Amino acid sequence: MKLKEYILSLIFCMVSGILQSQTLVAVSLPVVTLLDVEPAGTLTLNFTAPTEAGQALTAPAANTTKWVNYTSAIASGGLTRRVTASINQVIPGVSIRIQAAAASGAGGGTLGTSSGLVTLSTTAATIITGIGGAFTGTGANNGHRLTISLTVNTYSNLSARTNTPVVITYTITE
Repeated sequence: MKLKEYILSLIFCMVSGILQSQTLVAVSLPVVTLLDVEPAGTLTLNFTAPTEAGQALTAPAANTTKWVNYTSAIASGGLTRRVTASINQVIPGVSIRIQAAAASGAGGGTLGTSSGLVTLSTTAATIITGIGGAFTGTGANNGHRLTISLTVNTYSNLSARTNTPVVITYTITE
């Protein structure tokens, strides 16, 4: 009797070891390149006139309310991405500067690296480099905090202005 049970157990083990099934799963991952600056809206930076003859203009405090958010999925073997910034017009005598901080918040992956303090012009300048497959999270306090500041670069080129709109354009590219 024990021999029969042993043979049945052996046959069962052999049969169950041979039985298997397979499922084919097709996986697609699109190339993704998305960029956003949060929160939306305009910011205002105004110089303050001196109150005593012979004093210089007072530059406005730097603005740190804007954040760059992005999502990036690069092609296999593809190049890393970068974020550039440019302005639509230069104001004579004034430098508009921007600096992206190190990435922080809820993101993950190969997040970019700040290029440091950059003076903007009508030609795109890189502000973040080395973005791979990554996401920063959305909204304020996620991604790269931007510090935007104004300085006088040449007093002899200054002329009075009121509410001169300057548009900063951000682009994510390879």
